[in-house]
Amino acid sequence: MTAVVELQDVSRLYPGPPAVHALTSCSLRIEEGDFVTVVGPSGSGKSTLLNILGLLDQPSSGRYLIRGEDVTALPEAQRARVRGDQLGFVFQSFHLLEQRSCLENVMLADLYSGVPERESRERALTALQAVGLGALVARMPTELSGGQQQRVAIARALASDPAVLLCDEPTGNLDSGTAATILALFDELNAAGRTVVMITHDADVARHGNRTLHMLDGNVTETARP
Repeated sequence: MTAVVELQDVSRLYPGPPAVHALTSCSLRIEEGDFVTVVGPSGSGKSTLLNILGLLDQPSSGRYLIRGEDVTALPEAQRARVRGDQLGFVFQSFHLLEQRSCLENVMLADLYSGVPERESRERALTALQAVGLGALVARMPTELSGGQQQRVAIARALASDPAVLLCDEPTGNLDSGTAATILALFDELNAAGRTVVMITHDADVARHGNRTLHMLDGNVTETARP
């Protein structure tokens, strides 16, 4: 079976002085439907790993494949195309435009992809319905709660039907009750077959994954659960 994403002996060295080995000889296969959580202290390499998976950074050595395609050394224009087609990003901050409606914010995911406006609107509506905001498509972000704003951000990430959702502390700006509802949404998306990779500092959040990567000094170890 072809992995959704695969790292083959990937390292990332930032030249010094002093040189920083942010990721060391990481080999990782993420299969369709996995929910992978990534934990570790600040500076352990979590963000470097996510940036490489998101094609926001390049390995110093090793190979990166998405659905079997080697994307390690693609020119930036092709990297941008793959990011738009295959990867969905959810961040701690919602990054919504206050002057645009929920629907328009989700449609922004297609702004530079050449998707016709009618198709983009249909994709955005489908994504907002998937996160439970089908009735709020015309609302402005300032009219929404923090949890609803994060749902809009998740819908934006889902709009292109990506191979994997890459999530960087997506509950970090939310209170515990709201965070629980967002994690329940990720659980639902994963149960429906969506592949998720999530960085977190919270051990309770990490338990939502079926696999947990532990990072320390650029090294990765894994805990798998039934």
